[in-house]
Amino acid sequence: QVQLVESGGGLVQPGGSLRLSCEASGFTLDYYAVGWFRQAPGKEREGVACISSRDGSVYRLDSVKGRFTISGDNAKNTVYLQMNSLEPEDSAVYYCATGVFRCGASWYRYNFWGQGTQVTVSS
Repeated sequence: QVQLVESGGGLVQPGGSLRLSCEASGFTLDYYAVGWFRQAPGKEREGVACISSRDGSVYRLDSVKGRFTISGDNAKNTVYLQMNSLEPEDSAVYYCATGVFRCGASWYRYNFWGQGTQVTVSS
């Protein structure tokens, strides 16, 4: 049974950093790609970043390039999203998702989702 558990969200000031974790079970990181998505109130869910050990594909949203880094630890079966230089516009519920073999930004392609973790960037 595929399960994803996110952690690491919270309240941070603009310019600050957070590291989100997505602990996976029921599969290994070299089988499925894992993506991070976010959804702010009244906005569509958008793909933030994705990593696939299976084919090496990586995706990052243009607005987070240079600020966010996605990485995976196969030994811990955990994917991380390091978020630096956070902006108020980054505030959202962040979800990790899987069930695809190749990274992509379209949330509807992903079959399995975590419960989400809230990130709030505010002074």
